[in-house]
Amino acid sequence: MRYIVRIIELALLVFLIAVTVQNSHMVEFKLFFGQSWSAPLIVFLLVFFIAGAAVGLLATFSYYLRMRKELSQLKKELRSRPPSSKVAVDPSDALAD
Repeated sequence: MRYIVRIIELALLVFLIAVTVQNSHMVEFKLFFGQSWSAPLIVFLLVFFIAGAAVGLLATFSYYLRMRKELSQLKKELRSRPPSSKVAVDPSDALAD
């Protein structure tokens, strides 16, 4: 299985290098007030891909923090309840802290 994943990664790398070589011509990115930036097309593709990934990670991170806070509140609520005969120990304590 490990070899199959490595072959797929190698094929993806070769594909990306081929796309990079094909998109090496200069492109002008026009900004406001007559400003512009010239760079190869692949640079613009890479910059916008990284920006999109960063926005996605930030959105996921905020969701992760919200869920962690909710889990903490639920664990506090569980500890404040009187012990029942069904649950002797909370097994998620070792995983969440």
